[in-house]
Amino acid sequence: MKPADTPQTERIPVAVIAERRPSSSPWAEWSWRVVEVLAEAPEAPPWTLLRQEAGRALYLAGHAEIALHPTDTDNHRQNLAAAEPRLWVVLRAAPGEPGMALHLVTLDPGEAHLYADVGNDVLESLPMPDFLRAPLESFVARHHRERGFYKRRRDRADPEAMARRRPEEER
Repeated sequence: MKPADTPQTERIPVAVIAERRPSSSPWAEWSWRVVEVLAEAPEAPPWTLLRQEAGRALYLAGHAEIALHPTDTDNHRQNLAAAEPRLWVVLRAAPGEPGMALHLVTLDPGEAHLYADVGNDVLESLPMPDFLRAPLESFVARHHRERGFYKRRRDRADPEAMARRRPEEER
């Protein structure tokens, strides 16, 4: 368990394959795309070049862990209930060659949504691989708890709290 994990958090190790192509945009030299997420990959450093052909380069972007938190099971249930369950990968610009870093792999659509509007990140959505579906279904079955809707109520405002007072009243 990592320090920021909630109790009963589970982690699934994965490896990510990414593709780099010349960009057609005048503002970017390269275009990045996540090609595949694997259950196992060779032990190699991040951004190991796997294959290069006709301007296209395939990299082992690195290894990551998908964190399954018991408090996120509602999001996971929604993902599993979709016509095609998804997985999301976030690549982030980094100094040095090749210019990207593997930032996150998640099965939680809510977490992925946080990265959708960042602008500099590359957020890729892929169909959920078969090797992840059974562990996710099992995790949700063990940890999901229905939570009722709770509407918060505001405290009544005290109109005298912000009123001006004479100096002798403050003592």
